[in-house]
Amino acid sequence: MRSDSFYEAIGGHDTFVRLVDEFYRGVADDPVLRPMYPEQDLGPAAERLTLFLEQYWGGPTTYSDERGHPRLRMRHAPFKVNPDARDRWLLHMRAAVDSLDLAPLHRAQLWDYLERAAYSMLNTFDD
Repeated sequence: MRSDSFYEAIGGHDTFVRLVDEFYRGVADDPVLRPMYPEQDLGPAAERLTLFLEQYWGGPTTYSDERGHPRLRMRHAPFKVNPDARDRWLLHMRAAVDSLDLAPLHRAQLWDYLERAAYSMLNTFDD
């Protein structure tokens, strides 16, 4: 882990936990997104997202150590990710990003990645 990483610059593990916890607060009550999480408890999904984001931004490599290559599109393929699902995901993630006290440049950099990632997960235009 590099001391000059984005991960470290925005506060490390605690910041990513806060981001993901806030995101899943929104997902928990979302009628479109919640059914995509078969587990009764959103905790395991939150843990996976936290580990993925930490690794992506220069933190620990725990995600790959435990789960291998992220293969995001493959892992999302079983779910209907249409524009409505994407937009709902972005709505909850925007609220989560905005809940953090990040410097404007860091907020923009994080949001740019999350927005691009959400668009790349689209796999259908069916309702």
